[in-house]
Amino acid sequence: MTEPIGVLVMAYGTAAGPDDVERYYTDIRGGRAPTPEHLRELEDRYAAIGNRFPLLDITREQGAGLQRELDAADPGRFRTYLGMKHSPPFIRDGVAEMKDDGIRRALGLVMAPHWSGMSVETYAAAARSAIEDQDAGIEFDHVRHWYAQPSFIELLAWRVASAVESLPGPVRSGAEIIFSAHSLPQRTLDDGTTRCTACRECPAGCEYDAQLRDTADRVAARLGMETYTTGWQSAGRTPDPWLGPPVEDVIREAAERGAKAVVVCSAGFVSDHLEILYDLDIEARGVAESLGLVFGRTEMPNADPAFLRVLAEVVRGHVAASAPAEV
Repeated sequence: MTEPIGVLVMAYGTAAGPDDVERYYTDIRGGRAPTPEHLRELEDRYAAIGNRFPLLDITREQGAGLQRELDAADPGRFRTYLGMKHSPPFIRDGVAEMKDDGIRRALGLVMAPHWSGMSVETYAAAARSAIEDQDAGIEFDHVRHWYAQPSFIELLAWRVASAVESLPGPVRSGAEIIFSAHSLPQRTLDDGTTRCTACRECPAGCEYDAQLRDTADRVAARLGMETYTTGWQSAGRTPDPWLGPPVEDVIREAAERGAKAVVVCSAGFVSDHLEILYDLDIEARGVAESLGLVFGRTEMPNADPAFLRVLAEVVRGHVAASAPAEV
């Protein structure tokens, strides 16, 4: 029997609960604890969403569902593992599990559809470092981006259409669609960490901001939309400028153009967590409603079977493209 290929499903991580917030953000900040003021603000944000921390459970469901989808077509060919960047089980824990299971070949799949050197490549680097540190002897590759997977575009298009349909009838025709992703420091445009040079196929030139625009264009084309734009969310607390415009500013501009409603499609995220449940559902909604706009957003993919099929297609497609050519 052919040895299974390990699939290391990686995500950002999450605090386990209110008492874990300081530990979690200290890890994100490279060992520097947040200031008391920053910590209090973070705790308040989590409290505002009911002290929910769903990311780990959702990612576990995504990994388990991906395993089912892969087994449905290729029983025993793949074995999925979980690794989080900033919380248990860490990426190194997933690598250790693969080593214990005798995995010799593995593929990394980050739960982020767009490529950036500050995101996807840091997960891959962590996995490779763990493989080396543990002398695991695993041949490792990773999917660099998968936002252009046709079935993912179709899923986003269906979610956008559903979100628009859920708006009150009188404002649907005046709704503006905003496609968003996590902002990055502006300096990354100059240092090369938003441009990938290793992809086999780069439909948008593998620049992070271009990938978001390409996502929007593809979904809009699928729906026949003419009024849509892009914006950035969840910028960090640093003195450096971050990619913009922020979603809140885009909402203000939509109001000035006479929009009656806005629908945010957070195309750069695939799970409910603080950046969705607070940054969009509370902050962005508050801006929209203060301007008299009806606010809507697309439902996140989470563990929807349609999304799990997307991930399985991505894995199988990458492995097939990586297979040695027959002589």
